Parts: sequence; C-alpha cells; structure tokens
Amino acid sequence: MDPTRPNPISRRAMFRHSVGGLGGLGLAALLAEESKLIAAASPASPLAPKQPHLTPRARRVILLFMKGGPSHLDTFDPKPRLASDHGKPPPFKLSLSFDPSGYGGLMKSPFTFRRYGQSGIAISELFPNIARHADDLCVIRSMVGDGLDHGAAVLQLFTGTINFTRPSVGAWILYGLGTENQSLPGFIVIKPPMFHGGARQWSSSFLPGVYQGTPIGTSKVETEELKKEPIEHLSAKGVTPQQQRYALEGLERINRRHARLRNFEPELEARMQSFDLAFRMQTGAGKIFDVEREESQLTKRLYGLDEEVTHDFGWQCLLARRLVENGVRFVQCTYDHWDHHSELARLHARNGKQVDKPIAALLQDLKARGLLQDTLVIWAGEFGRTPFAQYDGRDHHPYGYSIWIAGGGVRPGFIYGATDEFGYHAVEDRMHVHDLHATILHLMGLDHEALTYRYAGRDFRLTDVHGVVARKILA
Repeated sequence: MDPTRPNPISRRAMFRHSVGGLGGLGLAALLAEESKLIAAASPASPLAPKQPHLTPRARRVILLFMKGGPSHLDTFDPKPRLASDHGKPPPFKLSLSFDPSGYGGLMKSPFTFRRYGQSGIAISELFPNIARHADDLCVIRSMVGDGLDHGAAVLQLFTGTINFTRPSVGAWILYGLGTENQSLPGFIVIKPPMFHGGARQWSSSFLPGVYQGTPIGTSKVETEELKKEPIEHLSAKGVTPQQQRYALEGLERINRRHARLRNFEPELEARMQSFDLAFRMQTGAGKIFDVEREESQLTKRLYGLDEEVTHDFGWQCLLARRLVENGVRFVQCTYDHWDHHSELARLHARNGKQVDKPIAALLQDLKARGLLQDTLVIWAGEFGRTPFAQYDGRDHHPYGYSIWIAGGGVRPGFIYGATDEFGYHAVEDRMHVHDLHATILHLMGLDHEALTYRYAGRDFRLTDVHGVVARKILA
C-alpha cells in the first residue's frame, strides 16, 4: 500500500456511502433502470454543452406542473356566457367524457376576473400576485390534448405520447443541448408524483441513461425532510473527499480495464459517468441545495417560506431559481392537488393561495436577476375542466384549455388562441401538445424535426410526425 495515499475504502463501501448522500440522487437516478443505461458513442462526456440548431431565445426551462388539471374557466379564460346561462343544459354535443356521472348544467365560475397591466389580460382572483406580472405572461387559451384520464394526459404532456414509453421533454432537451454545470444533473425534478406515469415523466427511455431526470423526493415527502438532506447527508459519513476520490479512481481503472477486454460497453461507460457525477455533486452541490442557509430572510419571505400555506411550493420555486442560475438546463416543480370533480370553489381557492405567491416571487426574482429573458417559465396542467358541472366541480377536459409561458423569448402580455364562448373547444390558433413541444424546442434553439435519435431501426423525435411551431408567440 502506498503510504502517501489516503486510506482506501472498498468498492462496496464507496458505493454505499455515495448512494447514501445527496450525490446519490444523481447516482441512483442514473442507475435506476439498468437496461436503459446506454452511453454516448464516445468516452467524451455526453453532457458537455452542444451547439443548438438555431439561435436560441432561451437557455433553460422551469416547468411548474399543476397536476390534476386546473380549470381554465376559473383561472385564465373567463366566459361571461357561462354566467348568463348558468344551470342550463349544455347546448353542444358532448365529446368523449372521462366520467359522465353527476353531470349537471352549465356552471359559471365562482371567481371574479379582472384585467391587469397594459396588456389587459383577464386573470382570476385566484392569482392576485401572478396578476401583477400579467405583462410578462403569454397566455395560451387554445391547448388541446388527447388524454381523458390523468395517466394518458400526464404522459403526453411530458413525453408526447399517451400509451408508449418515450423520452421525456427534459431528456430530449438535455440530449440536444447538454448541461452548463458538470457538477449537477442537467435535468432535475422536484417532488414529482409517483403515480399517473411515475418515473416515465422524467425518463430517458431509449435515449442514453445520462439524460434522464434526477428526482428530489416525491410529492408525498414532506419538504422539511428534503430540506435536511443537503445539510445532513451531503457528504458520505466517515469518508473524506480524498478517500472517495481515491476509491473512485481505482474503480474507474478497474472498469476501464474491463471495458478494454470486452471492447466498448455503453452501459459500463454510463455507470462510470454516473459515479463521477455523484462524486462531483457531493463536493460541489451543497450550497446550491441549502436554501435555508444560503438565502436571505427577505428572499425567503418573498417566496412565502415563512408562511405555512406557501412554504412547500415556495421552497420548490426558490430551489428551482437556484438550480437554473447554476446551470441546470431543465427543472420541474410539482403542485399535486388540482383534480376537483366536486368542491371546486373551496379547493381551487385553497390551491391558489398555496401557489400564487411563490410563482409570482419566482417571476419577480428571475426578472430582477436578469434570468427571465433567457429562462422559459411554463405553468401547465395535463388538461382543463368542463364548462358544465359535475356535482359541484368539473370533469376532465382536454379539448380546449389554458396554460401560460413567460420569459425565454416568448411574446409578453399576449393572449394566444381562444376557446368557444363556453370554453369547450379550442377554435382559434389551436395548439396541440405536439405543437407546444415543437415551440419549446424552437425557443431553446432546437429544430424539433432535426432532434432525432435512432432506435429500433427508425429515427424517433419528441413530436413524432407532428408538431408546428407557434410563431405568433415568439417575441
């Protein structure tokens, strides 16, 4: 044994300690599905920054996923006709429905709308803080999807398909552009739901495994537990960084020799890159994840971390800002409670209070730091809700609903598309989920038709054979 070297640790011990820390987030996620770990065709890092196809308008994405389907009719698409015809039978033929039990007449919104900013965009009283940023929003009122149930609709929002396992939009962006920080995963998913698609929401599928998302907790894990992770478990206990580095170098020499004997093995290459990323995270990611210690009291109050009602989503939004300003390419935050077939007035009001202040703070903070201009902030659920009642709520509705985008080269203070007078069908500038994906890629400098990966004898892409860039929303 070389006395000048630190005391080595065993391969098994190094692996155990790495997975036990926050660095294990990168390791565990990247090794989660062994059969999918296929590395790039050369030893060079597949996560190195790459040249885009086009001049990019945005460099990074924050997706604020409103899981469950917020009602467009009660948030960003006011319909006076529903108020005048409240309680009357729907005067249109109903499309395929998810659950027609409990259906009633047309249902007016229990919330009032006001116009905000110079743009005059109408926004519900649910979002008084977001409304202050109306002139930064591009509200898309003509979204269309194919999934009636949560599983299919969520899968389509994230992967472009309702019934296959395909790479997620974050994985495609990471594959196309690489990452700007080699010490962090380029695609991070904060508190994702583990149902209605689960890990497929951030999977790399047949893309190389290094492009899949790294989850931080799940929607069922308390934020207080996640906040402890960077502080208490970042470093491997009882092992110095020098010992870890020494063990990792030894492991890499063994793996390289193994690879030479068996020619190039993509799976092994991905494993080695995963170990190295896990180590780099332990040595460089601590401060980034330590929101409580690294942010000022003023900033934490801005995001609502000092209030119980806004603490959870405020922490997600503040962490998202810290991640994108440190080079993470794609970050997803999740709010998991918008599925209201009954008690819509009470529950939508509760949800608005929990997400409104944090989202407004995120927009304000990004803008103040000069980040909003090249960061795409996307607010979206998997579908909207019906204009007619289901009990005292609304059913699933993919035929015309609203999302919004801010920053990153989109036209601010702009309304794109429209639904009919009842909010049932998209009738103007209809935007399918495939078109949304094509537009997001375009804003990131990627041609959705050119961003392909050959698998099983054919070239695949996020938009499959569909997708049209919505050029009207480009600034």
